[in-house]
Amino acid sequence: MYIITLIIFFAIDIIWLGFIAKDIYKEHLGFIMGEKTNWIAAIVFYMVYIIGLIFFALNPALQKDSLIYAALVGGFFGLITYATYDMTNLATLKDWSIFITAIDITWGTLLCSATSSISFIILRAMGV
Repeated sequence: MYIITLIIFFAIDIIWLGFIAKDIYKEHLGFIMGEKTNWIAAIVFYMVYIIGLIFFALNPALQKDSLIYAALVGGFFGLITYATYDMTNLATLKDWSIFITAIDITWGTLLCSATSSISFIILRAMGV
């Protein structure tokens, strides 16, 4: 369950960060972005974050046998966690973009909803 969810989350997020929204983030946050990605920090984030997504959304959805639960609670988990990060940055960092805050919270909500839903479907197909 963990590996499947991790791969799905990472694959979707890399498409977003590496291709779709790359220029948006550079335009609004380029002044604070590093030249290189700190992959150790990124990998630790992904590994820990997935534990939370599984604990709060995917496991209960599987117990309830509810794809809708996976989608809604996964999305809610993304909303709360991404809002925590973005609103803290907006409150404490000079020149943090409100536009990025809105985009990122929306992205976190959609990413976690999609990851929970896709993981649920795959796990059910595997008989979990």
